[in-house]
Amino acid sequence: MNNTAKWTIFFFAAGLSACGSTPPAGLGAHDGRLSSCPESPNCVSSFSDPSDAEHFITPLYNDKAAQMWERLPTVLESAGNIRIIQRKPDYIRAEATSFVFRFVDDVEFLLDREAGVIHLRSASRLGYRDFGVNRERLEEIKAALLSE
Repeated sequence: MNNTAKWTIFFFAAGLSACGSTPPAGLGAHDGRLSSCPESPNCVSSFSDPSDAEHFITPLYNDKAAQMWERLPTVLESAGNIRIIQRKPDYIRAEATSFVFRFVDDVEFLLDREAGVIHLRSASRLGYRDFGVNRERLEEIKAALLSE
C-alpha cells in the first residue's frame, strides 16, 4: 500500500472517530420522556410506538423497579464496554463503545417510580444500520436485572 492510501485511511478513520465522540443534541429526559428515535433503524426506545417493531423495545415493568434501578449501574459497569456519563436519581446516560471499531452508542435509562417502570433507549451515533446491536444490548441488560 502506498503512502497516499495509508494517509487517506488514517484521516478517514480519524474523522470517523471524531464524529462519533460528540453526543447528539437532545439526549436526556424531557417532560418525563427520553428522546424519540430517528427514522434510521439504529435506535430502540421504550417510548417508540409499540406498533413500530423496528424501534420499540418493551420497558422494564416490575414491582421491584426501584431495586433494579439501584443495581443498574453495577450491571452497566460489568458489561466492560459501557461507561456511565451522567447519573441522576431517576436518569442514567451511558456510552457503549464497540470492541473492534470503537463506535460509540448512547444508552439511556429513565425511572418512573410511580409506575414502577424503567424506560430504555439505545442509539448509534454513526451509520444507518446497527444490525440489532442496540436492541441486543438492552435485552441483555434487562435480562441481567431480572435475573437477580
